[in-house]
Amino acid sequence: MKPLHLPSFPQAAAVLAAFLLLAGVPARAQTAAQAESYVQQNIEKGLQILNNQAVPDAQRRQQFRNFLLSLTDVQRIAKFTLGNARRTATPAQQQAFDTAFRDYAIAIYESRLAKYSGQTLKVTGATERAAGDYVVNTTLVDPSDADSRRNPLQVDFRVQTENGHFVIIDVAVAGVWLGIEERDQFAAFLNEHNGDVDALARHLQGLTADLRHGEQPPGPSQ
Repeated sequence: MKPLHLPSFPQAAAVLAAFLLLAGVPARAQTAAQAESYVQQNIEKGLQILNNQAVPDAQRRQQFRNFLLSLTDVQRIAKFTLGNARRTATPAQQQAFDTAFRDYAIAIYESRLAKYSGQTLKVTGATERAAGDYVVNTTLVDPSDADSRRNPLQVDFRVQTENGHFVIIDVAVAGVWLGIEERDQFAAFLNEHNGDVDALARHLQGLTADLRHGEQPPGPSQ
């Protein structure tokens, strides 16, 4: 099984939380335009942190970590990505996986922070899949990359309304829905390890340690 991964940086920095669940402003009108605005507002908040070169790197890293955590319902994300295995996992196993998943996701974004160099996301439109269910389209442009300027990367956010608020429940980078991909990779790992959730948690812990020692994760296409 190839290493588990989230989107590569600069994709991760610009996407901000990727498949992380974002909870934010009330979805009063529940329209496609409101969904577009919600996504753009959160992009801008994250990019303000990443673009603030006046702040020391360690402080900027902590600010970005706090930003992600403030927007993230880790337990819900972990529940989705662990899939059916959660039904048979003990409470202790579930907690260990949730913690390992959180630390791994944050370590990926932190490991990519130093490579951020001004990439931007621009909202280009939105479509309504069903009542209260939208896909917001954006493009990622790297000003230092001529090919990126000619052929910007497509990044799509799936936005739903829940309890009067917008939430982003998944993100597609170049057509790959990341939450679904992670769930499939976790399922493949468990199939190879007799459904051992503890082994999956340990695997994520190992990947997190590697990231914090400077190793870089692969991108979505690797």
